[in-house]
Amino acid sequence: MSIFNELKRRNVFKVAIAYAIVAWLLLQVSDTLVPALHLPEWFNSGVAFVLIIGFPIAVIFAWAFEMTPEGIKKEKDVDRSQSVTMVTSQKLNNAIIGLLVVALGYFAIDKFVIDPKRDAVEIATAIEDSREQIPEPAESPATGKSIAVLPFVNMSSDKEQEYFSDGLSEELLNLLAKIPELHVAARTSSFSFKGQSIEIPEIAARLKVDHVLEGSVRKSGNQLRITAQLIQADNGYHLWSETYDRQMDNVFQIQDEIATAVVQALKITLLGEAPRVRETTPEAYQLYLEGQHIRRQLSAPTLPKAISLLKQAVEIDPEYAPAWVELSYAYMWESGIGATPIDVAFPLADQAIERALEADPGYSQAYSTRGISNLYNKFNFQAGFQDLQLALQFEPGNAYLIGSNATATRILGRLDESIRLYETALELDPLMTEMRSWQGLAYLYAGQLDEAEAAFLTTLNLSSELSGGHFRLGRVLLRKGRLDAALAEMELEAQGVYRSTGLSMVHHALGNFDASQSMLDELIEIGSSSAAYQIAEVYGFRNEPDKAFEWLEEALVIRDSGITSILGDPALRGLRTDPRWQPFLEKLGLLEFWLEMPPEHGGPVQ
Repeated sequence: MSIFNELKRRNVFKVAIAYAIVAWLLLQVSDTLVPALHLPEWFNSGVAFVLIIGFPIAVIFAWAFEMTPEGIKKEKDVDRSQSVTMVTSQKLNNAIIGLLVVALGYFAIDKFVIDPKRDAVEIATAIEDSREQIPEPAESPATGKSIAVLPFVNMSSDKEQEYFSDGLSEELLNLLAKIPELHVAARTSSFSFKGQSIEIPEIAARLKVDHVLEGSVRKSGNQLRITAQLIQADNGYHLWSETYDRQMDNVFQIQDEIATAVVQALKITLLGEAPRVRETTPEAYQLYLEGQHIRRQLSAPTLPKAISLLKQAVEIDPEYAPAWVELSYAYMWESGIGATPIDVAFPLADQAIERALEADPGYSQAYSTRGISNLYNKFNFQAGFQDLQLALQFEPGNAYLIGSNATATRILGRLDESIRLYETALELDPLMTEMRSWQGLAYLYAGQLDEAEAAFLTTLNLSSELSGGHFRLGRVLLRKGRLDAALAEMELEAQGVYRSTGLSMVHHALGNFDASQSMLDELIEIGSSSAAYQIAEVYGFRNEPDKAFEWLEEALVIRDSGITSILGDPALRGLRTDPRWQPFLEKLGLLEFWLEMPPEHGGPVQ
C-alpha cells in the first residue's frame, strides 16, 4: 500500500484539517478576548506558538494510534480486520463539517458586524497616533542646552553686504537647529532683536534660552573675517570665541566649525552624526543669499530682481536645492501681489520645487513649499496637508513648519487641533507675529473670543503695522457686540481690502446701511479681481446668500487663496443650511472635512 493511501486510511489528513480549523478558531477567539480582557500582548503569540507545536504532535498521534471501542491503542497492535478507521473517518467528516459551519459563521459575524466597528476604532486610533507625533508645547525650553543665534553684525564697508551677514547667521541657526539635543530659538524671534540695544540677559529671558551666539562678518571681495562668541546669559561669561580669516571658498567650513565649537562648549553628547551645511559654490551662495533677502521684501518692483538672482544661482549650481525653493517662493509671491498671472507663475513655481526635490529628496522646505502651492493655488487640500506633514517629519522641531501644519489643520476645519499646534509653534518661536495672528483666527473661528482678542492684541503689540491686524481684532470685537470698539479698529486698518471689508460689516451691524453699501462698493472696486472671497464674506454677513454664492464662485474661478478660510468662517455660517452650500464645498474639495466639524465650529447643524 502506498504511503498516501496509508495516511488516508489512518485519517491523518482529516485530523490535520480538523486541527487547522480548530486552531484558526482558537486564534480568532484569542484575538477578540485579549483586548476585551486586557490580557498582555504576548498572550496571542503564546497561543499561536502552542498551536504550531501541537500540529505535528496531532499528526504523529493520528499516524501512530487508533481510536477503538476498547480505547486508544497503538496502530500496530490493532488487527486490520477489526479496525474501525472507517467509522472514525465518518465521525471526523461530521466534525470537520461542523467546524467549518462554525468557522464560516464566525467569519461572517466578524466581517460584517464586528470588523466595521473595529476598523473605525483602529482608524481613529491611527489618526490620533499620527497627530501625537507632532511635538507638544515644551513647559520650559531652557534646559541648559538652549541657544539663540542673533544676526551677526555687518562690519563690511559696503552696507549692501548686510544680506550676507544676515544670511550666514540664518544658515548657522538652521544648522544648529538640526541638532535634536539642542533647543534653538527660531529665526523670527532671534532676528527681532536686530539693531536694538538690549542686554544679553534680557534677550535670553525673552527667548527662554540659556546661551546666546553673536558675532560679526566683514567681507571684502573674496576675503572673509567672521567673529563668533558663545555667551552664557546669566553671567555674561564667554564660553567660547573665535575669529576666522578665510576666503569665501571656506564659508561652509566656517559654519560647520562654529557649530562643532558650540556643541563642544555646551558639552552636548550627540546621539547621531553632526549635521553639515549644504554646500555650493561661493558665487551661487552669494546670489542665493541676496535673492532670498530681496524676495522677503515682497515688493512688486524688486521681485523680478530676486528672481533674476536666484535663476543665476541655479544656473551655476543646478543641484543647490535652497535656491530652487527660494525661486519657487518668488514666483508664488509675484503672482500673489498681482505682478504675474497665476497660470504663468505657479507652473514655474512647481517646476522649481520639483528641481529642488530632485536635487535633495530630504529637503523639508521643498515639501513645505509644495504643500503651500497645493493648498493655496491648486486647492488640493489632502495633498497639501500630506506635504506639510512630510516636511515636519524631516524637521520636527521647526516652529515655522509646525505653524504651517497648524494653518493646514485650520483650513481642514480641525480647529482644536490647529490651536494646539499654534501653541506648540509659538512656544518655540514666541515672536512669530504672523503665526500669532493666525492663532487668533483659529480662536475666532472656534468661538474662543477672549483668547482670540488676547492673541490679536499681542500681535499688534509685536507689530502695529501688520497687514490685517486691526481688521481681525475688529472682527472679534464685532462678534462680542462691542460695535463702537470694532469700528475704531477697522478705521485703524491700513490695508485697503481688509479695511473696506471690516467697515462694511461693522456699519451693517450698527444699522448704517448706506455706509455699509458704500464701503462694499469700494471693496468691489479695489478687490474684484483679487479679493472675491472678502466680498462674499460681506454679503454672507449681511445675510444676502445669492450675492454671497455669486462671489464665492468667482473666488473659485480666480483661485483667491482667501477661500481656504471658508470652513468655520463666522461671516458665512448663515449659508450652512442653504442647498447650494454642500455642492459648493464639494466642488472646492472641502465637503468631507466640513461634515466632520462640530456645529459650534461651523459644521453641519444637527
